[in-house]
Amino acid sequence: MATTDQVSADPGAFRMQVVAESIRLFAAQGYEATTVDEVAAAAGVSRRTLFRQFHSKEDLIFADHESLLEQVGELLTGAAPGDDPWWSVCAAAELVFAHFHANRELAVRRYRVVADVAALRDRELVTTYRYQRLFEDHLRSRLPAVRPVQIVAYAAAVTGAHNFLLRSMLRGDPGADAATLRGELVRLHRAAVAEPGAAGAEIAVVSYPAGTSPEAIAEAVRSQLTQLTGTPCHDGLKQAETRGTR
Repeated sequence: MATTDQVSADPGAFRMQVVAESIRLFAAQGYEATTVDEVAAAAGVSRRTLFRQFHSKEDLIFADHESLLEQVGELLTGAAPGDDPWWSVCAAAELVFAHFHANRELAVRRYRVVADVAALRDRELVTTYRYQRLFEDHLRSRLPAVRPVQIVAYAAAVTGAHNFLLRSMLRGDPGADAATLRGELVRLHRAAVAEPGAAGAEIAVVSYPAGTSPEAIAEAVRSQLTQLTGTPCHDGLKQAETRGTR
């Protein structure tokens, strides 16, 4: 394949291209036996370009994690002031799972390559902790009154549940899917907000500006209840909307 010093205008697409080609070669030839030059040629870029974008051979196989970490960071920092910080962490975990589910074949090949190389297994552990640290930092910044141990425990639980189901999905467990992950995250969320001192532990009756329509109020309440219970809330709120318009 001809090489070029030009990188795709889409950095995320370029990283996925490099990940795909590096994992394909590592799986076929072995991690140690594959050279960076071979990966560069397969990806259609020069060795110089590849080294400008990545700092080591290990970076090649985990390159998409860098993009994912950026997306997780953006999701958390972009959360609105009124958003539930506990659930924002869950939403970030779902984002990561969705990426690997959508690219399952590639993720399975990486899983097998990493399992055979001790250095890659260590790198994977470090990468996993980087996600957890983002979760912890977000919760600390949004919930300064919550006990640090609760924040660490929650971030670790969300990370652990995600990773367990991700590995199960890669091993072919049909029950390890987005719906199962959502159910586990809902349970963790309920436990977090129920603990004394946790934000969201109480159900409050709030006021809305005069003129707010019953439909708008009902939709806001419905959204919160669905988030807390994991079950769409329709019938009771629809009745409330009807009464409010009479």
